[in-house]
Amino acid sequence: MASADPPFGSVAILGLGLIGGSLARDLAARGVRVLVWDRDPAAVDLAVGQRIAEPLSDDAPEIVVLAVPVMAACELLDELRDELHGARLVTDVGSTKGSIVALAEKVGIGDRFVGSHPIAGDHRSGWAASRAGLFAGARVFLSPAPSATEEAVGLAERLWRMVDARPEMLDAEEHDRRLAWSSHLPQLMASALGGALADAGVDRAELGPGGRDVTRLAGSSPEMWADIGIDNAGHLAPALAAAEARLRELRLALEAGDGARLRQLLAEARDWQGSS
Repeated sequence: MASADPPFGSVAILGLGLIGGSLARDLAARGVRVLVWDRDPAAVDLAVGQRIAEPLSDDAPEIVVLAVPVMAACELLDELRDELHGARLVTDVGSTKGSIVALAEKVGIGDRFVGSHPIAGDHRSGWAASRAGLFAGARVFLSPAPSATEEAVGLAERLWRMVDARPEMLDAEEHDRRLAWSSHLPQLMASALGGALADAGVDRAELGPGGRDVTRLAGSSPEMWADIGIDNAGHLAPALAAAEARLRELRLALEAGDGARLRQLLAEARDWQGSS
């Protein structure tokens, strides 16, 4: 149901993929004027044709959301630095926060920049993957720039609560460290497994339900995840090394016929899985 008195007059969303498109749908449903841009004009045409949004214009929005891959978000932030001074809040939705928060400070808009990372991703992408209600109950990490004002932080919290998400404050550096393990490493492991299966000539149709579950993330956007990996390499490389060490232990136990060690390694993983 649309709100009779939405808290924001207008929100510009640059990028109409899964996250940006879903945010546009939810905000429009709540009576917010949504202005959109995407590098694919067809995505804008669909959003406009479905009466969800208007094309981005010269009107100055109160909030600007950079809903493009992390490297592209940094490029847009730098390119639009002068235009963004008119906004009350500038945010992004990327999976890394350190680089863009630092850039916001560097280009002089740190006072109104609060990085966002909604934990509501999917292996699917594009406008066709977007849907209403994507953020309901989802955690959204907020990483303010060091000079961000209380007003900007408050606006970011209201933006995400408006679409039924649960905002949670998290320092940009700590965000990138934690997400390297909880999100970025699982993605690379799924991609590595998918690559190994492809090399072995194993078709995905041959997998059972468990195999399909484990490899689902391998279907994610290579462009998006390459950007994330490079941007968070300082935290992600050690996490990947730790996973490699575990795989090596499994291989050595198999080669040695060491059933006791293999059971121990498998039990440690099982105990972790059942701990929450």
